[in-house]
Amino acid sequence: MIIFSYHLVKLPLITAIRIMFFPIKSKQIEGLIYAETMSAMILGSPIFSKSRFFNREIVFFAQWENENDLNVFLQSTSRGRQIAKGWHVRLEFLRQWGRISGFQIPKKGMEIENENTSVVAVTIARMKYMQIPRFLRWGRPVEKQVRDDNRTTLSLASIRYPNIISTFSIWKTQKAMTDMVHGHSKMPKPKRHINAMKEQDRKDFHFEFTTLRFRPLAEYGEWKNKSNYILSKTESL
Repeated sequence: MIIFSYHLVKLPLITAIRIMFFPIKSKQIEGLIYAETMSAMILGSPIFSKSRFFNREIVFFAQWENENDLNVFLQSTSRGRQIAKGWHVRLEFLRQWGRISGFQIPKKGMEIENENTSVVAVTIARMKYMQIPRFLRWGRPVEKQVRDDNRTTLSLASIRYPNIISTFSIWKTQKAMTDMVHGHSKMPKPKRHINAMKEQDRKDFHFEFTTLRFRPLAEYGEWKNKSNYILSKTESL
């Protein structure tokens, strides 16, 4: 079964620089369909903050032919063993909005009947260079909205120059995520996401953009001295 994985790891400075300049490619790794390597940053951080330019905290988001190929990568390759020192979650694809090149997204999605099940959302955008300032003006309020929502257990953004911007969030329930998207949350200014989408429809920020929704399968390791970001069904209720 094709699976996705999302990895977070803090690397030594030289190692982090090397992996950003020479990212992992599918032709180098058996069973790797596609991957993006990015530098992590705090959602809603100031435009000129250090984390928006470079961070030793590395994001590796990948699609695999099957779970065994992921295991072999993490256990038997030098890059994989470096990444395995961090935290990662294994993901089953549910739905896609928009389009992005590279990843082989299934044409047919799945639905979760129980809205109280945890879900993971990943967005990836290849920005139009001249639209980046405008995107940040509309996007930062949405970043803060997701960051400050207590119905997420982990949320962050990531960047890869010159123009890839991505977000990642784990939601306690699917309903919590869809409430945020549709402006029904109890957060202050709940329409921030809707307003940004209206502005995107008015004038596109991106060359390519997609939102991907996943069912979390399992998590491994620790991030920020914490584990168990994926809640059980009982905890989610």
